[in-house]
Amino acid sequence: MKNTYMANANTVDKKWLLIDATDKTVGRLSVEIAKLLRGKHKPYFTPNVDCGDYVIIINAKKVHFTGNKWADKKYYKHTGHPGGIKEETAQNLLNRAPERILEKAIKGMLPKTKLGKQMYRNLYVYAGVDHKHEAQQPTIYKTNR
Repeated sequence: MKNTYMANANTVDKKWLLIDATDKTVGRLSVEIAKLLRGKHKPYFTPNVDCGDYVIIINAKKVHFTGNKWADKKYYKHTGHPGGIKEETAQNLLNRAPERILEKAIKGMLPKTKLGKQMYRNLYVYAGVDHKHEAQQPTIYKTNR
């Protein structure tokens, strides 16, 4: 009789990964990062356990979109009041808060549950080269795209 291995919080080996987003396409990079945060790249992936790694993204202001998305893509938010919907183009969001472009793309690819929120907390995005996680000694992760 074979037993299926199920990971739990005590047996998961979480690593710190550093990703440089320079000249990467937003969607293609976000797919890889979402897989890393979920832990789907590990042989002991368990859907109901946070077995993903910690991911640090630097140079978020140097990402790009394909096509004419800088002008056409809109980001929406709502104030909670009637008629309080606000919209912003991708170019304006890049100028104002470049980290949010990757954060919103990656958050949309994670599960919409308590576990998904926990996985999202393992993501750290920085607009420039500097980050505050040198003490964790992150390993540089080369993306495929």
